Amino acid sequence: MFTVLGGALSALGASLFLSAPERQRMRMLPHLVSFATGALLGAALLGLLPHALEGVGVESAHEIGLTLVAGLLVFFVLEKLVLWRHCHHDGCEKHGPHEDNGREVASAHLILIGDAFHNVLDGVLIAAAFMTDVHLGIVSALAIFAHEIPQEIGDLAILLNGGMSRARAFTLNLLVSLTSVLGGVIAYFSLSSAQQLLPYALAVAASSFLYIAVADLIPGLHRRVDPGSAVRQIVFISIGVVVIYLSHSWAH
Repeated sequence: MFTVLGGALSALGASLFLSAPERQRMRMLPHLVSFATGALLGAALLGLLPHALEGVGVESAHEIGLTLVAGLLVFFVLEKLVLWRHCHHDGCEKHGPHEDNGREVASAHLILIGDAFHNVLDGVLIAAAFMTDVHLGIVSALAIFAHEIPQEIGDLAILLNGGMSRARAFTLNLLVSLTSVLGGVIAYFSLSSAQQLLPYALAVAASSFLYIAVADLIPGLHRRVDPGSAVRQIVFISIGVVVIYLSHSWAH
């Protein structure tokens, strides 16, 4: 039940952004993309990777590093396939504006894949906590819900930036959020194997967030070169990192 509530409520809370007038949304969108960049970096480097390393111990840290590199390569290939498909249909072999549009479309697809994977892990964590202690489960579910809201806002910004309509972005974001239920089911029926694989799964989730932030979103931010935009980008990236950090600190 808590995996359903956590996934649905975080997506619904973030979707309040969609209720804003179009003019206001367009003004907010660049700032939310910057915020999403910071949130992704914060979630990967301050949350997922430390937990992955903690789960395997210092002696297996290199295995987590290899998993992270493998994940980055996998997402590189996935983006290549998405870009190839987009260019094949839209004829962007010579790139230019089409290439930028293709990267934004690819980012939207990749964030859905990465967030689905992350939400499955959240479901595993919630189920594992409840199977240990009910009170621990409730606290864990609330903590995950708290740090998922800023992440979901960033995801919506990326989906809208990739050209999706509000209705499509909301529907896909909600469906992806509910994949936490799958993680809960996996943990319930195979908790021991899920715990053994969890650190490596966290590393793959971190690789997806790092790749999207560094390879897709940051190059898009660099298209705005005026000093004012640069300052605003730094501010909102920093806000994204700080929000994730505070959410994660509160969870512990």
